[in-house]
Amino acid sequence: MSSEVERLLRGALVPVEPSIALGERLERRLSSLTGAAVGELAEFDPSALRDPRRWARLVAAGVVAGTAGGALVLVRARQHERRREAQGLRALERGLREVSADVRRRLRR
Repeated sequence: MSSEVERLLRGALVPVEPSIALGERLERRLSSLTGAAVGELAEFDPSALRDPRRWARLVAAGVVAGTAGGALVLVRARQHERRREAQGLRALERGLREVSADVRRRLRR
């Protein structure tokens, strides 16, 4: 009885790889969110900090940029692992480099 339950649990808890199309859509959306938030931060007028009512927009852009950017780093690291280009921390480092280069490029515009 218990071996049957264990077999069923093992079958139910098998990791499932998302489709390539889903991964690409997720990457595009995260990249778009990161870009929009970075653009908002780049265009922010420092003199607006005198008015506390404008802080919410700045904080929201920072949170979105950090969250979406961090998720994008993880997505790209996973892609490097899947393509066998890098493993573990090296994949994470490559993902971080790609995202930071993309953010720097967007800030220069």
